[in-house]
Amino acid sequence: MRPLWTPDQLRHFLASSREDPLYPALTLMAHYGLRRGETLGLRWTDIDIAAGVIRIGNQLQRIRGELIQGPPKSFAGRRTLPLLEPVATVLEQQRERQALDRDLAGLFWVDTGLVLTTSTGNPIEPRNVNRSFARLCKEADLPELSPHDMRHLCATLLKDLGVPARDAMAILGHSRISMTLEVYTASGDVAHRTALDRVSEALRQPPHRPPPSAGLSR
Repeated sequence: MRPLWTPDQLRHFLASSREDPLYPALTLMAHYGLRRGETLGLRWTDIDIAAGVIRIGNQLQRIRGELIQGPPKSFAGRRTLPLLEPVATVLEQQRERQALDRDLAGLFWVDTGLVLTTSTGNPIEPRNVNRSFARLCKEADLPELSPHDMRHLCATLLKDLGVPARDAMAILGHSRISMTLEVYTASGDVAHRTALDRVSEALRQPPHRPPPSAGLSR
């Protein structure tokens, strides 16, 4: 797996991409570690403002040349997550933007009920997300990652913040704890360097020498 961004780099990426139509998708991926298909398959009915939750139970994928919506592959993929305030703000802005698109499209608007759509309401082509992501990485002058790398980045942040693996497993929708532990046990270059720097610093300390014994007087 390629080296992941630092938290500062992720913040810079999100700030740099704020005006891009893909920004709502990036926000969801960064905060929840959603899969690409889960992000593109999110429906407005999955967002419960009153309850303050977002339900992940639909995904959009291209299978044998056709865009298909359906439930996650595993039961663990169906999950309910808290609707975080920054995410709620971005989603409200997306709702307003989509309403404007609907007005401009007029009779050409297709009502799919999806949160993320094209300017005519159609589902977004998954491959286009990857293309846009690569472009945004370049514009932000950051090492190129993929949408799936964002999922690993979220998992790493959860680990670094001390979130127990079982909780991270539920958030990410992993079907097996071993999938979560694979990320949790891969500390990464930064963590390895920090740990070894501490070892090196300890070994550079001058050895402790006990004071010489007083000896016997003659």
